[in-house]
Amino acid sequence: MTKDEKRKSTPIFDGVLAYFPDAIAEVAHCSRVANEQHNAGQPMHWNKSASADELGSLTRHLVDIARGEEIDDDGILHRAKVAWRALASLQRYLDGEYDYL
Repeated sequence: MTKDEKRKSTPIFDGVLAYFPDAIAEVAHCSRVANEQHNAGQPMHWNKSASADELGSLTRHLVDIARGEEIDDDGILHRAKVAWRALASLQRYLDGEYDYL
């Protein structure tokens, strides 16, 4: 399969964005708030060196949800942080950046 064929056979809009528009927007909001918190005054970017504990952080947010806490101290939904960390974990895996798991 060529790169173009693979790109055209991957339904990013129809298979993800159209299914979860509100969830994707919430994760984007989470990302913006985190960028302002950790990279104040800088353009949006993922400072990968700031934290590589995706699965640990994801789990801590799941525990908070299990305890009945829906919103973190910064006003962001724990579920949005779970989704962000899941995407970050997947991206690191696909980029071959994991030294564990």
